Amino acid sequence: MCPNNQVSVILDLRSMIHNLEQEMTLQQTLENRIKDAVKQIYGATLETVELQATRKDFEGDITAVVFPMLRVIKGNPVQIGEAIGSYLVENVSEVEKFNVVQGFLNIVLSDSYFLDFFNSIEDFSSYGKVPQGKEALMVEYSSPNTNKPLHLGHVRNVLLGYSVSEIEKAAGKNVYKTQIINDRGIHICKSMLAWKKFGNGETPESNLLKGDKLVGNYYVKFDQEYKKEIESLKAEGKTEEEAKAQAPLILEAQDMLRKWEAGDEEVVALWNKMNGWVYKGFEETYKSIGVDFDFYYYESDTYLLGKDIIEEGIKNDVFFMKDDGSVWCDLTEDGLDEKLVLRSDGTAVYMTQDLGTAVQRVKDHPDVGGMIYTVGNEQDYHFKVLFLILKKLGYKWADNLFHLSYGMVDLPSGKMKSREGTVVDADDLIAQMTATAKAISEELGKIDAFSEDEKSELYKMIGLGALKYYILKVDPKKRILFNPEESVDFQGNTGPFIQYTYARIQSILRKAASTASLQRAVQVFDDQTLSVAEINMHPKEKELIKIIQQYPETIQLAAENYSPALIANYTYDLVKEFNSFYQNVPILATQDETEKMFRVKLSNAVAEVIKSAFALLGIEVPERM
Repeated sequence: MCPNNQVSVILDLRSMIHNLEQEMTLQQTLENRIKDAVKQIYGATLETVELQATRKDFEGDITAVVFPMLRVIKGNPVQIGEAIGSYLVENVSEVEKFNVVQGFLNIVLSDSYFLDFFNSIEDFSSYGKVPQGKEALMVEYSSPNTNKPLHLGHVRNVLLGYSVSEIEKAAGKNVYKTQIINDRGIHICKSMLAWKKFGNGETPESNLLKGDKLVGNYYVKFDQEYKKEIESLKAEGKTEEEAKAQAPLILEAQDMLRKWEAGDEEVVALWNKMNGWVYKGFEETYKSIGVDFDFYYYESDTYLLGKDIIEEGIKNDVFFMKDDGSVWCDLTEDGLDEKLVLRSDGTAVYMTQDLGTAVQRVKDHPDVGGMIYTVGNEQDYHFKVLFLILKKLGYKWADNLFHLSYGMVDLPSGKMKSREGTVVDADDLIAQMTATAKAISEELGKIDAFSEDEKSELYKMIGLGALKYYILKVDPKKRILFNPEESVDFQGNTGPFIQYTYARIQSILRKAASTASLQRAVQVFDDQTLSVAEINMHPKEKELIKIIQQYPETIQLAAENYSPALIANYTYDLVKEFNSFYQNVPILATQDETEKMFRVKLSNAVAEVIKSAFALLGIEVPERM
């Protein structure tokens, strides 16, 4: 994993060296020429050359570090840098000039290098994306319980999982999006029992309420009534522990679970009905937030999986059985502990199920060569154990398993609790984000000319963009304090700021298209390339192209690190640079038609990369704003 403070340096260097259409990359050319220079000037052999991106406060694009050379060259590092720099200017066409700061040789690449790159891209809408290969990657995310609606924690989960899936696809992977729905267990029976006792036949249709919300209300109702029974038993002299175990409601819920496992027709029918309500509600939320899945797995189907694997593992000494008949895996030599994989009564635990589900997924999709599990960081140990056991069982694909661990999401109001009904519902959050976007947009007066339908669509696009960007710009491992008002800010590192910049570029393109002479000229320009003799490239144009160059490597680095934050913050850097370009360089106001055409095309390239990058985050961009 790349530390965040190294990411921009890696991107700058990778992108700078990767676009020349030659047998050798620019990096290889520079390394070889620097070695030649040392050989010719000093008669010494240099084994390696250390290159890095030039610091922003110095002129240059790539920096050669002189200090390591002092191991084979004796002399003043500044003088050595000057000599090597002069050699490069004479022998490498892409090197225009150089400067030396202490022991750092800052190399300035020619405008023609950047213009050649820009001319080489035929379609910026697909730029940076790699054709998908044959081997598939499965990404699991969401995986909710069917006793409550999706909440803010699920939102971070689905946004991360969906975005990582899109990034991996852009990086060349064949991706299957999946989830496992936790549709069985005592928590499900609690909602079922509460509805049966207190629901009076209420349905989503009769109450005009989404099914997942209705079922969630009865999960809360169970907890409320259960607590009353506990307090009553405690008043009779029972201890807290005794009261919790002997409360009639919990005993009934446990009995209902046993009946479900035995296939009781009445209980199974109720389970099917209430889960059906929840599934429909989930789908509405997924559609609203803009995520999807290719395959679904259900715990009711998978909870018995894994028992055969356990039996095989006992034969191969991966597992051992204790005197009480329970089965364990001894991981003490791996720095962990002993892990239960099968209870003494032969029933499965979560680990049994997860082992079986992983193997089943590969059976269902033989091309799967790895899996990503998007699950909160409270399960870090569980997945460490799961992956280790799968490796011990001899599954080759187990080397390519990754736990996309993420931190909790908090609100200024504090921690959320499902049982007490204090969770921030995902649907309510989306509605709140839309309302916040509406209030701020109306206050700024940016959309007075829009129709009501256009306004409604734009409010949701801005609100969702603000929510998604605010969450995804943060490294997954970090905990988030989510502030809705702060996220819908049209200035700074926010989704709306980037969306507004995209809309601004579309306005520039519309104005360019409305000018007949410029429109014809741009059409001709699209079919030809320009040389530095025709364009006096502004430093701001060069900086924009340098950042555009970084996009393919940003995608690859984000895929390697499973980090949408790299895409989000890259996009912000690109937008900041474009706004600086916009403020300092006349785009349509310049009198030079060739210059104007180039700047329009450059602006369009920036817009295409913004749109492409935001699509990887699951964020839409507006044509007008």
